Amino acid sequence: MIPAAPLSTQPAHEAGPDWKRLWRDAVRDPAELLALLGLDGRVPGLSADAAAQFPLRVPRGFVARMRPGDPHDPLLRQVLPLDDELRPMPGFGLDAVGDGAAKAATGVIHKYRGRALLIATGSCAVHCRYCFRRHFPYADETAAAAQWREAVEAIRADASLDEVILSGGDPLSLSTAKLAELTAQLAGIAHVRRLRIHTRLPVVLPERVDAEFDAWLRALPWPVAVVIHANHANEFDADVDAALASLRDAGATVLNQAVLLRGVNDSVDALAALCERGYAGGALPYYLHQLDRVQGAAHFEVGDDEARALHRALIDRLPGYLVPKLVREVQGDGAKRGL
Repeated sequence: MIPAAPLSTQPAHEAGPDWKRLWRDAVRDPAELLALLGLDGRVPGLSADAAAQFPLRVPRGFVARMRPGDPHDPLLRQVLPLDDELRPMPGFGLDAVGDGAAKAATGVIHKYRGRALLIATGSCAVHCRYCFRRHFPYADETAAAAQWREAVEAIRADASLDEVILSGGDPLSLSTAKLAELTAQLAGIAHVRRLRIHTRLPVVLPERVDAEFDAWLRALPWPVAVVIHANHANEFDADVDAALASLRDAGATVLNQAVLLRGVNDSVDALAALCERGYAGGALPYYLHQLDRVQGAAHFEVGDDEARALHRALIDRLPGYLVPKLVREVQGDGAKRGL
């Protein structure tokens, strides 16, 4: 989420674009983004102050999926800094889901029984304006800061933990060598039986799923679930489908979690298309999250009554296996709360 130091410049391990080069070439200037879409000066509310507080970052491949000339494009809306972010709103804070209170060690968050979330990095290929960790103190709370030692020892010391969740930022922002370094240490903990990876990179930068990454994933000693994050059907294309196919071929279970967002997917048509397109690409619908009430994201919020109505309509339209669970994360709860 928060820009990190430049990634290493290892050579690519397969033909095709090097994901690190594509990462470095991301669009960071709102004016350039709008020019690429033919929208120069045609988006009301564009905010330099919002961009200064939380910088724009979006890979060019993701920009290519946006509709030229459409200031209301659902992919553009997720990344464009607007004045709405600067309006203080009651009930919206810096730590929307209680990450700070659930800290078990540097880089380790323990909220739910049997599962520990490891903040592997603060970096991400795309800066989503609704991100619930947009204010997270990554400089102080990233597991990599001490070469994983404190985080790994905290997990080793708690025999109740049988699943580790790699999160961030985005854990796939790390080089595959770094990921291998981390998982080699986790592999020495007998009570860890599952690994989960929460990542947006296979969607926004599908080139990240390369041959080196595939080999690492295949060699892991646990069952692995890869939870991707897409909010709209237009986020999927042939490159994303190929990345998801590689994940599945390597033995991973691929799930998609989305956030219900005003102006992005707040209609039954948009949600149904997302579930169907994601499944066609190889990702089973998992969660539909109500917005985490983080400062700067209030303009994306959909009320609970409207959310329930949309979810009921989705149940009426789709087979059960294509309907994600509608949930909210509430600080102090032992699990995601169904609505």
